[in-house]
Amino acid sequence: MQLAIKLIFAQVGIDQVIDNGAATSQSIADGWDKQWLDLLQNNTSNNLYGALTNLGIFFAVGTLLFFMIQFLKDLISYEYTRPISALIWPFIVVVLLSNSGNGSILSNLTLGVRNVLNTVNQQVVVSADADKIYQQALNMSVAEEVAGSLLRPCQSLTGEQQSQCFVKAAEKVNVLWQKYRNIYGNKNWINRLQTKVDNIRYGTGIVSETSFNSLLGSTVQTSIKNFLVSLQYAFQNLIEATMLLIAVLGPIAVGGSLLPVAGKPIFAWLTGFLSIGIAKISFNIIAVLTAAVIVNGPGQNANVDPDLMWFIIFLGILAPILSLLVAAAGGFAVFSAISSTASLVKERI
Repeated sequence: MQLAIKLIFAQVGIDQVIDNGAATSQSIADGWDKQWLDLLQNNTSNNLYGALTNLGIFFAVGTLLFFMIQFLKDLISYEYTRPISALIWPFIVVVLLSNSGNGSILSNLTLGVRNVLNTVNQQVVVSADADKIYQQALNMSVAEEVAGSLLRPCQSLTGEQQSQCFVKAAEKVNVLWQKYRNIYGNKNWINRLQTKVDNIRYGTGIVSETSFNSLLGSTVQTSIKNFLVSLQYAFQNLIEATMLLIAVLGPIAVGGSLLPVAGKPIFAWLTGFLSIGIAKISFNIIAVLTAAVIVNGPGQNANVDPDLMWFIIFLGILAPILSLLVAAAGGFAVFSAISSTASLVKERI
């Protein structure tokens, strides 16, 4: 779930920036999808995944010696029961690492798991964000900074020059309000912000010095918000990059799974992959739920003037940390469940 939001300056067309930002987010998402297919499915004989698959086969051949030693030891000690059940691992390794040039079984399974995680994530976003709540909350948080960036140059002027400056700035800001209304409808928070700008422009209504300065803000506050918004986008792309990194390391984990140890590397690899998926889903759930509090609370009241800096801090710093903690706990539970199931199956066979 990404929506590119940029802090806009007077020289830039507001409607063009919003449209270009959305197009940029979609192109980035498409770029990640293409990268997944290029690495894991297209020409896997000669690309990076193919090289790592060959390395995984090398590891498998090397660890086969240790596997055979343990196999013979079990054959002597436990007759045939445990050795026969252990023979499934060489078969699994050979099947998963078989590379036809258009993707191995392991790469296709990896893409399948990724598609399942993305489908669940998309269902979460669509069901919980039916009214574009996340985008609304984020726009509420930065809209004042956008308006302030246009009105701020007028603050140092006086008299007729200031009035003319406010008129020109308000015309550009009105384009933003109309764009928001086209996307979200006629929301109270849009009317509230427009009223504040109009009061400053026409000198009508009661606008305190604090509210005036709050709307204009400062370049430092604008930079901080811009940084934090970019930080949460960076986290979402980091999640995608980490999932891809773990995916391409799959052949090495499979190749090392012939080692006679209780915790197979393939289990740790699968746990890591699922954990990153949990982090991705957790972040979006946290973001949407928190956004709903803002949109359904102060966003519905035209008389309140909330400071939403905390929301930007939450999205840029706290939500990523919380989602990673949830993913770590979930990953530990998944690893314990997989290990326990593997041990149980081994005892029953």
